[in-house]
Formats: sequence, structure tokens, C-alpha cells
Amino acid sequence: MTWALALAFVTFVSIQIGAQTRMTAPAAQQQKPAAKTARSYACPMHPEVKSTRKGKCPKCKMDLQLVSEPTSSVDKEKLVASSAIGENVSADVPGNVVGPRKKMTIPDVEVLDQEGNALHFYSDLIKGKTVAINFIFTNCTTICPPLAATFARVQREMGDKVGKDVHFISISVDPLTDTPERLKAWGAKFKAGAGWTFVTGTKQEMDKLLYALGASVSRREDHTPSVIIGNDVKGVWTRTYGLAKTSLMVGLIEDVIEGRVDESITKETVKP
Repeated sequence: MTWALALAFVTFVSIQIGAQTRMTAPAAQQQKPAAKTARSYACPMHPEVKSTRKGKCPKCKMDLQLVSEPTSSVDKEKLVASSAIGENVSADVPGNVVGPRKKMTIPDVEVLDQEGNALHFYSDLIKGKTVAINFIFTNCTTICPPLAATFARVQREMGDKVGKDVHFISISVDPLTDTPERLKAWGAKFKAGAGWTFVTGTKQEMDKLLYALGASVSRREDHTPSVIIGNDVKGVWTRTYGLAKTSLMVGLIEDVIEGRVDESITKETVKP
């Protein structure tokens, strides 16, 4: 009888221990804090401007972009692999005029020019060139015409250098409306020459491009009035106000062609 009671007691204790183990194991798992990934945003033209929230750069008013860092060796390998097959191309962009240069990813997305030609944005329009890029849409009645007029004046001032030493690119922020035909007709109003390319494309591809260049906006009317000027060969990139005086913008472009940026000129051409 005593042996039977002892056996029953041991069995009871074993059952209780097992039940407690099953109950506490999930609880212990639930107590582990979930890993959180800190988000960081930075200006594509002024990488030293950083924030933990979305917003605009106080210097150039461009949208801050999400900065993503590889979190594991596997992620890093994937990033290297994607770069190797040409999904994106990195161009050097200075954190400031005289400071260390940073990286800006320029996607080689497929776009259409005003003639309807299919091009790859980086390979055909940026690689090996000095460029001046602004952002427009053809239905705009406010800032876009003055932006185009500024390019037109700079085009006249620089003469044969446009299309040879520097190439102008106007990117549509309204690709659903701006067909190549509309862009061509709009550019003709400003006597756009051979060295001035107007760019549109599918919304998906254009969204990638605008985001990479810091010009992504929810409303087309809110697009940046900035002009991005870059020398892909020498890795010199900067930005200026799109309605700057013609002489100042010409001077800045010529400096970038030579692979340098004069900080005093850059400051003068920025909207107060």
C-alpha cells in the first residue's frame, strides 16, 4: 500500500512539473523584447542633415530620404549582388561643398524622352556627363514656366557648350499626364535645344527616380524648385535654386564642369 502511494505521488509531481514547463516556456518567449529597427532620414544633397522622422531639408527643402543600412552579413551580400548586376548606380555627392563626399544612388530606370525614345536614366543621360537637372510638369502655371525660362536663358548664355560640356534634363513629376508629345510641345515654348532632354515614363519607374533624387512629393505642385548639378566623371555634385540669376548659375555649372564647386557661388544661388 505504501509503495502504491509513493508511486502515485511521484506521478503527480511529474505531471505538475510538466504542466508548469509548458505554461512558462511561451511566457518566457513572450517576455523577449521585439527587435526594433531605428529609422533614420537624411537629405540626398546634404547627408549631414539627419532626422528620425520624415520631413524636408532646412537647407534645400528636398524631402529627407530613408537611410537603410544592411543589418546582417546576408543583407550585405544581397546589397553587393544587386549593385553588381547594375540595378542601381552610385554617384559621388559631397555632404557639403568642401567636406567629404557621400553616396547617392541613381537608379538606372527606363524612361522616355520627348521624342519617345526609350532610355536608361543613368546609362544614357548621366554616365560620363556633366548635367543640370530640374523638375517640372506641363500643366503647371506657377513655378515650372520660370524654371524652364531659367534653363532657356542659361542655354542661350552657354551656347554650344550645351549638349557638349553640359546636358540639361527636365524630369516630369506628373508622368501620368506628361507624355513625350506633351513634353516636346512644352519644351518648344522655351526653344529647348538638342542638349536639353525632357524625361517621363511609367509612374512606378518615375517614382523610383524622383525618390532617389530627393524630389518625391505627394502633390505635384509641391515639387522642389532646386536644380541638381553634377559631374559624373569627377564625382562633383551640388544643388542650387532653380530661379537663380543666369550669370550665377552659368558660373556654378562651369565650375562643376571643371570638377570644383565654389562655395560662395553656391550660397549666392540658393533661395534665401
